[in-house]
Amino acid sequence: MAVIQTHGGDLDLAIRRFGGAAAAWIDLSTGINRIPYPLTDWPAEATALPTRAMETAAAAAAARAYGTSWSGLALAGAQAAIQALPRLAAPGDARVLGPTYSEHARSLTAGGWTVREVAALADLRGAELAVVVNPNNPTGAILDPAILRDLARDVRLLVVDESFADVVPNVSLLPGAEPANVLVLRSFGKFFGLAGLRLGFAFAAPPLLGPLSAALGPWAVNGPALSVGVRALDDTDWQARTRTRLAEDARRLDGLSSAAGWALLGGTGLFRLYQTADAAAAQAHLARHRIWSRVFDYAPGWLRLGLPAAQAEWARLATALEKTSARQG
Repeated sequence: MAVIQTHGGDLDLAIRRFGGAAAAWIDLSTGINRIPYPLTDWPAEATALPTRAMETAAAAAAARAYGTSWSGLALAGAQAAIQALPRLAAPGDARVLGPTYSEHARSLTAGGWTVREVAALADLRGAELAVVVNPNNPTGAILDPAILRDLARDVRLLVVDESFADVVPNVSLLPGAEPANVLVLRSFGKFFGLAGLRLGFAFAAPPLLGPLSAALGPWAVNGPALSVGVRALDDTDWQARTRTRLAEDARRLDGLSSAAGWALLGGTGLFRLYQTADAAAAQAHLARHRIWSRVFDYAPGWLRLGLPAAQAEWARLATALEKTSARQG
């Protein structure tokens, strides 16, 4: 029986089915960088109640990192904005370009919106609210920013989720002019490998950011996250080295998976998507080696893997994939 898995990262689900302690598992079910930005001592202000100045400093650091002059707002992860978005306007017609990250449709539906997932970009035109994930999760498909700017002319509000854009900065809408009806979401934790800090950003014109900020309430982001965020976002050398390493590691993972008989369907520098004969069986096989992966109920052959970190993780995955290949042979 296939595992019911609505998100990556749910090790509790893996342990319930396959056993083992959490420390024994390699969690490759997410698109989170497994070699995180190094944490050093917290500045004293990081443990105090967050101030408006700290929030502003974090948003400014994000704007510098993303090369934008758009107005920005710090969030407790991009997910915070996804959950608040349905409350910012009266429910209406929402369309989501899919298949993609399921929380967009789930949150809008819970908020009373009529949600339709569409497969073609043209089918978003005319929507009161249109959602695009760029690069897409899980396929890694990329849309040119110029195409999205054109789309914005034909929708009331366009939400562009750029949670995986750190590895391909040129796909971002942010370096251009600030449209009045576009909201861009960015994740901090994925690329910097610090998802537990819960930090992200929204960029939009002030009339859009104001209601979002009000919906999130005061002290929406914790002090340590704001402090680390400024430091990491200003560390352009670490970011450049990390992009290079992730690209190399993605090619390495593709080679191992190809040898196991899996075909590359897409992905980014933070995750890869493969076509397998039976993704649930492949997931179970990896799980017996205490490696957790991501499957999708709408695509029985799709399996998504994040990138291992230490050489020991690469060795364990290589062994598991070799046994997959031998089993299929």
